[in-house]
Amino acid sequence: MTDTPESIPAARPVIDEEEIEAAVRVLRSGRVVQGPEVAAFEEEFSRLVDGRHGVAVNSGTSALHLTLMALGLGPGDEVIVPSFSFAASANAVRLVGADVVFADIEPGSFCLDPAAVEAAVTPRTAAVMPVHLYGHPAAMDRLTPIAEKHGLAVVEDACQAHAAELNGTPVGAFGTAGTFSFYPTKNMHALEGGMITTADAQLARTLRLLRNQGMEQRYANEIVGANMRMTDVAAAIGRVQLGRLAGWTDRRRANAAHFDERLTGLVTPPVAEGARHVYHQYTVRVPEGMDRDAVQERLTAAGVGNAVYYPTPIHRLKPYWEPDQKAGRTWDLPETERAAAQVVSLPVHPSLTDADLARIVDAVNTLGEAL
Repeated sequence: MTDTPESIPAARPVIDEEEIEAAVRVLRSGRVVQGPEVAAFEEEFSRLVDGRHGVAVNSGTSALHLTLMALGLGPGDEVIVPSFSFAASANAVRLVGADVVFADIEPGSFCLDPAAVEAAVTPRTAAVMPVHLYGHPAAMDRLTPIAEKHGLAVVEDACQAHAAELNGTPVGAFGTAGTFSFYPTKNMHALEGGMITTADAQLARTLRLLRNQGMEQRYANEIVGANMRMTDVAAAIGRVQLGRLAGWTDRRRANAAHFDERLTGLVTPPVAEGARHVYHQYTVRVPEGMDRDAVQERLTAAGVGNAVYYPTPIHRLKPYWEPDQKAGRTWDLPETERAAAQVVSLPVHPSLTDADLARIVDAVNTLGEAL
């Protein structure tokens, strides 16, 4: 939906003087790509994921892509992925030549259903990719044993879930590797960028080679790689944002709690036991029988920004739907289809004022009168 000029934006990236000063400092230094700022950002971010190795790259998509490359996945392999996610989750699998196998989600968390994952495993399955959607951790306590049982790599897509936890363990510290995005609308950003986290030192070294044309020493290429490096400007901004993440997360969670207590008429997002939701999005469901388009129109008219993430499940997008149709393959994903038809995300970002919160609550709670 397009926001009106007076509307409360669905997201509001923060770029203050501290971020600007950090960028200028790097530009004046002359060390602008894969330098000391990147190394410092990797070290500082590792503290967020129980001290795992951090490998900074140029986007969250690159983080996913390079991780699958480093794990050696390719043609003949299958990776289990939720269809209710941004297309990048599945695109990374396709980019290495592996096959995407879609599994359904749990209705509460919008994350992979462990039972659906277990049912999707075949002799060709090489990995599973839980997506910590909207900032809610996937059921890693149930997914990890399934992966261990079948000898599968676990690649966490934590691009929306910086500082989320399950039973005290941070996302990005469960699987073989975790991946994060620093796109401007995320809970923290670096203008653009990504991070891969892993406890495997050899995997981390392979990832560093792959992001830098396959070389550790200049012109001493060890493997075939790519250019997916993070700039020092991005890393410097990311370091500033990382320092603010805890406070911003507290504010997002407080905003979400405010909505949980006060919103009526729409289905507020439940939180699983032991989960620490960080609310990249505050995603509600429109009840059966209520017109979602009309809900969005009313919210927009009231000056409340809103959006649907994601109206079309990945398995119905053209690059996936058409090949599956030709192959006669169908996917039974009822919870995915239901979520795609019902969800709406409301502003929850830390820039919201008390007046904004009140305005959002009023707009939502008067929907029943207008529809």
